[in-house]
Amino acid sequence: MNKKSFFLFPIITDYIDYIKNIRGLSNNTTKSYERDLLKFSNFLQSTGITNFQFITEDICSSWIADLFQKNVSPRSIQRHISSAKGFFSYVKKNGLIDNSPFELIASPKAPNYLPNVLSPEDVEQLLSFKPKNTQEIRDIAIVELIYSSGLRVSEVVSSNTNDFEENKDFLRVLGKGSKTRLVPVGRFAKAAIARWLLERNKLHTKDESLFVNLRGGRISSRSIQERIKKLALIQGLPPINPHMLRHSFATHLLESSGDLRSIQELLGHSSLSTTQIYTRLDYQHLIKVYEKSHPRATKENAQN
Repeated sequence: MNKKSFFLFPIITDYIDYIKNIRGLSNNTTKSYERDLLKFSNFLQSTGITNFQFITEDICSSWIADLFQKNVSPRSIQRHISSAKGFFSYVKKNGLIDNSPFELIASPKAPNYLPNVLSPEDVEQLLSFKPKNTQEIRDIAIVELIYSSGLRVSEVVSSNTNDFEENKDFLRVLGKGSKTRLVPVGRFAKAAIARWLLERNKLHTKDESLFVNLRGGRISSRSIQERIKKLALIQGLPPINPHMLRHSFATHLLESSGDLRSIQELLGHSSLSTTQIYTRLDYQHLIKVYEKSHPRATKENAQN
């Protein structure tokens, strides 16, 4: 049986269209949900399920067990379950089932990994070179903007030249869930962007994108990731990705201001709980300072 003729496929298509066009979820989120649900559909198809009445809680648990056997990470399984719960809630609202088989399914606990953060000295080292060509002028502007304003790489990609406000002191950003926010642009980022725009004009592109490739088209997330990684290695640093710059922005700002609510707004987090991971990073920083400085902080210090 072709997957497109399977009973679940048309409803998955409707659901993805709903969360993308009605709820306004981002392309990355909708694609992730679609992949998860198609995996579930393929699993059902492999077990011979032919309609909704045969999708039981036990079947759903078997799917999760199958994901574990395939070494899917707990964090990824959490998202798979979230995708399925949202889908079956939609199916229930549309009167196709009375109860969701995922209603009592609990997500596995995933370890809370702390994000990697650069020191201010690392950022300084990353940017301490004179650009020799158009690409490097653009790369510096991208790094300065991410670190200055805490942008996601997708937000950098989607930014246009007309998104600036008030003499380029602020940038209008389209974040997750199609939510727009205004972020400040620091003076170093502003200067780097001004220099990049002069270079950009030489490309004679008609594209409205703020950052373009050498052919004049909108730069991709993958290109930004690869360019920042390459730049880090050239500057004698370990590989760096754009999200590390975003994390560094939030951590350094919290260390100096302590204003978690403002950082939440700047990052575009819908929930303060998402932003609170940076308080753990800040706490770790304080512990390191304490252990290094206090005469009785460690056994080694206590003996000296």
